[in-house]
Amino acid sequence: MALVTGGASGIGQAIAVCFAEHGAAIRIVDLNGDTAQKTVEHIARLGGTATAHLCDLANAAQTTAAFQELLSLSRVDILVNSAGVAHVGRLENTTDDEFERVFRVNVLGTHHAMRETVPAMVAQGGGVIVNMASIAAGAGLEDRYAYSMTKGAVLSMTYSVARDYLRQNIRCNAISPARVHTPFVDGFVKKNYPGKEAEAFAKLSGAQPIGRMAQPREVAMLALYLCSDEASFITGTDYPLDGGFYSLRG
Repeated sequence: MALVTGGASGIGQAIAVCFAEHGAAIRIVDLNGDTAQKTVEHIARLGGTATAHLCDLANAAQTTAAFQELLSLSRVDILVNSAGVAHVGRLENTTDDEFERVFRVNVLGTHHAMRETVPAMVAQGGGVIVNMASIAAGAGLEDRYAYSMTKGAVLSMTYSVARDYLRQNIRCNAISPARVHTPFVDGFVKKNYPGKEAEAFAKLSGAQPIGRMAQPREVAMLALYLCSDEASFITGTDYPLDGGFYSLRG
């Protein structure tokens, strides 16, 4: 069984659908129950199996209750931490409330999900975790102060879990995408560049040397590989999916 946090939309939804297409039973954990249920219904129409579970991962008590219920239904072979929020801003214009909100969702949410799942994986003899980081974890991106901080923390947690549970047969890796074309991007462009959406979209796409944004399905296929038996020799690794951002940018 594969548990996907943030599986109701965007990258998480693409991962849930992709894994279901390849035979995994899916458990979607998300704060948006209606959208999560629509994803479950979509997976069912494709012939897959999925259930939706409402949870605020930033809330430790809620996460414990939700994951106890999930673990009572079946073992968790795969955990994909895709739940997260973005934030645009630099040091001087990021409020404490904004900083804490991004931290609670992106860092504490990932922490809570792993803390509830890893002991069960240890007890069952192993498992696989993939955490969604970002190129922001290792590069200085303009106006991404708080967001970059959280993704750096997610990457560090990935390395720690991979090291600490290596002998318990738990693999833990991260994926660091560049910009991915999700509904968030469309909303950001519409809100901030009214009347100039096409120009803004082209500029954002051009930030990747390959000349476009990634598609959520491309991230999902990398996650599928990392969670497969074919990747059994891979742990404690961060995979940039960045259209040449790290190696080819001038």
